[in-house]
Amino acid sequence: MSQDLKIVDTTLRDGEQTAGVVFSNQEKLRIARLLDELGVDQIEAGIPVMGGDEQRAIRDIVNMGLKASIMGWNRAVISDIESSLACGVDAVAISISTSDIHIEHKLMTTRGAVLERMVKATEFAKGQGVYISVNAEDASRTEMDFLVEFAREAKRAGADRIRYCDTVGINDPFTTYERIKTLIERVGIDVEMHTHNDFGMATANALAGVKAGASHVGVTVNGLGERAGNAALEEVVMALKVLWEADLNFATTRFREVSEYVARASGRQLPVWKAIVGTNMFAHESGIHADGALKNPLTYEVFKPEDVGLERQIVIGKHSGTAAIKAKFSEYGKEISDEEAEELLKRVRAMAVDMKRSLFDKELVYIFEDMVAQR
Repeated sequence: MSQDLKIVDTTLRDGEQTAGVVFSNQEKLRIARLLDELGVDQIEAGIPVMGGDEQRAIRDIVNMGLKASIMGWNRAVISDIESSLACGVDAVAISISTSDIHIEHKLMTTRGAVLERMVKATEFAKGQGVYISVNAEDASRTEMDFLVEFAREAKRAGADRIRYCDTVGINDPFTTYERIKTLIERVGIDVEMHTHNDFGMATANALAGVKAGASHVGVTVNGLGERAGNAALEEVVMALKVLWEADLNFATTRFREVSEYVARASGRQLPVWKAIVGTNMFAHESGIHADGALKNPLTYEVFKPEDVGLERQIVIGKHSGTAAIKAKFSEYGKEISDEEAEELLKRVRAMAVDMKRSLFDKELVYIFEDMVAQR
């Protein structure tokens, strides 16, 4: 993998393109600051050519004095790029479709015209002295030789990197690896992974691209994005840190805080089962799991809950065991015997089935009190 891997967050652009999601200007500024404090290298702040509030928010983000580079998204149109420059961004994304299905049915043009438009826009941006990402939209459905030609022309025109967009999420990690490896070997240009989650492989595909030599990974907080979303910031960073021992020096202890804020701002619930930041990540109910986690958390946890801003929970319910029951009472300074734990567990399981859920701590205490009173 690249020794200087960069994380590019597009929560404020692709994330806000989620159907039904709108961030207020104040929320945009807060999210930008949070991303910067986490350690994001580049923030794609929005689409300046939209004008109005979009431009105002991007200008304000630029003027916040963040450490991260601030990028504006553009079509391969010079007037779009002029709008970005007017906002003061130091980087521009120039996006155009490269797959035949997009060229024929969306752009209604030819491959040659796509190359011409991209080169013209890139050369203009290069003349303005900004960092340039040329985005190959629907790259995953683009014929490889044409994708290589597109990337070569972009490099000649002054592009700093190519964004490989798996726009409809159709790549698998094996295909991704081979395509990115081929692109880098044949063109010799930095590649950014921009992966969508239509088949649940966005994070896996992003990592496959990194394995093949991609130097940048595009992400969003919580995987927010069009349709099934994008590769999630917290998943990519923690997978790199824990699985590959590639620590990008992110403030990962703030992941839960940032995820909760973006969830509220986007009006989207943060599922309890969400990888990395969901509350169930460190919740143990099954007797075997809870017992193992109590003896040594590493038996069922590959990193500490505090690493991402969460806490461990021992949940009492239908699948609990006596070890969890005794541990729960110990939390409140009360020791119970093995016999009491066995009797209590029978009552807990019966009540959990009746209620169709796990039990609150107070309910557990009430069951215990009733059990003692009935002796």
